Amino acid sequence: MKTIPDPLWIFVPGDLETRTGGYGYDRRIVAGLRHRGWDVALVPLDDSFPVPTAAARRQAAAALAAVPDGALVVIDGLAFGVLPDEAIAHASRLRLIALIHHPLALETGLDPPQTEAFEVSERRALNAARQVVVTSRGTAATLARYDVEPNRITVVEPGTDPAPVAHGSTLTGTVALLTVATLTPRKGYDLLLDALAAVPHDNWRLRCAGSADRDPATAACVRERLQDRRLADRVALVGDLDASQLAIEYDRADVFVLATRYEGYGMVVAEALARALPVVSTATGAIPDLVGADAGIIVAPGDAAALADALTRVISDAPFRARLTDGARRVRVRLPTWDDAVARMACVLTQVRDENG
Repeated sequence: MKTIPDPLWIFVPGDLETRTGGYGYDRRIVAGLRHRGWDVALVPLDDSFPVPTAAARRQAAAALAAVPDGALVVIDGLAFGVLPDEAIAHASRLRLIALIHHPLALETGLDPPQTEAFEVSERRALNAARQVVVTSRGTAATLARYDVEPNRITVVEPGTDPAPVAHGSTLTGTVALLTVATLTPRKGYDLLLDALAAVPHDNWRLRCAGSADRDPATAACVRERLQDRRLADRVALVGDLDASQLAIEYDRADVFVLATRYEGYGMVVAEALARALPVVSTATGAIPDLVGADAGIIVAPGDAAALADALTRVISDAPFRARLTDGARRVRVRLPTWDDAVARMACVLTQVRDENG
């Protein structure tokens, strides 16, 4: 395979192996581009982004300054959005591409000054990008308020690895629920637990896969909520799992649930559908498009009552759950692949690389 002659520089804050959807996307794109012959120079930034220390900001500025003139540079949105001055300073000599998983100002739990500061900063930074890559049509629409022209936005949706159909629970008469999400405010664990506490049936169990280390305050609140007698014996926090461990959790589940308040895409929903699991989730990111009308129930973000109603129905109505499973089987065969995603990204990079000026 012919090697692309000039290096592609990709800046990623923190550890690329971190188990989140955003980092997973970055890993697969990097690996896929390298497989296609791109010479990828990965530049690690400090893990304090998107609230960088002064030292982290200086390191990022120095790393950008060291990139040769005319180079093609992709910067993950966790860093790009808070480096407006640096992006503007290098916009005329570097071919900058912002990779935005979701706007920083839309993170749950920010106070109004933080939200405003992120939005102002990210708007300035995005104006310095030659192209902005987003992971869903929803995020592309959101960027209209950031004054990013549509012709500078390209949607490159994540791929989904093929996976075997889940076998489901081995507990007779019990519906096995699974959620995969880091314990942070945005992922809606409070809503999920409130909804489950309101379900008027006891024949369910929930397993929660996701790191409890990213936001200790949220993790503490979740553990306190689990003292509720309706939840204590039915909900298990299984922690941050590797791919093989997570595959076992998917295989043993009957229903996938994600109570997220906001997603750029919703990669774990696609992973669940790849295993023909019916989904109960929220109308954010690409989740409604992924699930459609036949593979699950979608409710408004933040609506615990609607979530409780949806969970009650899938738990109590076995024929309905079976119909959703059949719908998920139909969806799984048309999920986008990582080859699709990498090919789309390569087209964007080639276009920007070959532009004059």
